[in-house]
Amino acid sequence: MSTTPATVSGPVETSPDLLYTEEEEALRSAVRDLLTDHCDAASVLARTESDTPHDPDLWKALTEGMGLAGLLVPEPFGGQGATHREVAVVLEELGRAVAPVPYLTSAVIATEALLSCGGDTAGELLGALASGRTVAALAVPLSTAPGPVTATVRYEGGALHGRVTGVADAGAADLLLVPAADGGLYAVDTSHAEGVTVTPRTSLDRTRPLADVGFDAVPARLLTDAADRAVRRALSSGAGLLASEQLGVAEWCLTETVQHTRERHQFNRPVGSFQALKHRMAQVWLDTVGTRAAARAAADALATDRADAPLAVAVAQAYASPVAVHAAEEALQLHGGIGMTWEHPVHLYLKRAKADSIALGTAGRHREAVGDLVDLGTP
Repeated sequence: MSTTPATVSGPVETSPDLLYTEEEEALRSAVRDLLTDHCDAASVLARTESDTPHDPDLWKALTEGMGLAGLLVPEPFGGQGATHREVAVVLEELGRAVAPVPYLTSAVIATEALLSCGGDTAGELLGALASGRTVAALAVPLSTAPGPVTATVRYEGGALHGRVTGVADAGAADLLLVPAADGGLYAVDTSHAEGVTVTPRTSLDRTRPLADVGFDAVPARLLTDAADRAVRRALSSGAGLLASEQLGVAEWCLTETVQHTRERHQFNRPVGSFQALKHRMAQVWLDTVGTRAAARAAADALATDRADAPLAVAVAQAYASPVAVHAAEEALQLHGGIGMTWEHPVHLYLKRAKADSIALGTAGRHREAVGDLVDLGTP
C-alpha cells in the first residue's frame, strides 16, 4: 500500500531563536569591560549630586570609541547597520551599570523617529546621531505610551510655539524632534535656535533627568508630515528595548544580593543560607528569567519587523516593569542596614526601576494593549 506524502501549503513560520549569538556575547563582553573601567558606582553617585548628571567621557567612549550610537542606523548613513537584538544587549549592560548616558533617548527613540521620516534632512541627521557627536531627544513626555500622541506644540508663522513637559535627557540634547499639532515632525537645533528654554525638573532618577522644554517662535525644519507614524514607531521600539534595560537592572540586583547574603553572617552562618531568604531570592531569579525571555522576544520581533511586534513589546513591558521594581526592592531590603545608606548604589537601581516603570507607558497600560491586540477585553 503506497502513501502520498502530505504537503504543506503556504509559508511555514519558525519560532525565533532567542538565544544570544556569539557576536552578541562578544558585544556584551566589550561593553561590560568598558563600563567596568569608566562607570563605577562611586562616579555615578557623584554625578547624581552634581549639576551634570550625564557623563560626556563615557558617552564618547561608547559612541566614538565603539560606534554604539549608530547600531540602528544603516551603513549608507554612517551607522553600523545592526538590529534591535544588538541594541538590546547594549541596554542590558547599561542597565546593569545605571549608566548616566542618553542612549535610550538618542540612539533608540530619536533614531527610530528619524528612520521613519526619510528624505535628505533625516539622512543627514541620522549620520550626526550615529557618530555620537549629536545627541537627540524626541520632545514628548517620557511617560508617553506607544500610540497616538496629542501634540502640545503648534507650528505657526514658520516657527514653533508651545511647551512640552517631562522630556527625558532634553538638557543634553543638541537636537530636538518636535511633533506639532499640524501633524508634522520638526527638527530644532538647540545650539543655534533662539527661543528654546530647557527647565530641569526634579527627577526621581537623576541618571536620566527630565526637563520641560518651551518653544517661543523657534525656527524649525520639517522632517515629515506624518509625525504620528514616526512617533509611534519610536515609542514602540523604545518601550520594547526598555525591557532589556530593566532586565539589566534586575540581574544586577539579584547578583549583588546573592553575593552579599553569602558574605554576611549571623549566628555563625551566611544569611543567604536561611530558608526564608532563599525563597525570596529564588523568586527574583524566576522572575528575571521570565523577563529575559520577554525582552529577547520583543527585541527579536522588532529586529525582524514581525507583524506581532506590538504584542511582543506590550508583553515585555507588562512583565519587565514590576519585575525590575521588585528585584530592586528585595535588593535594598536584603542588603540590610547598608542598603539604606546613600553610599551604597542599590538606591540608584531602585530609582531607575521605579522611573522605568512609568516610562513609555505603565505596566497596566501595556496589559490593556495586550488585551486589545488579542481581542480580549481587560477589566
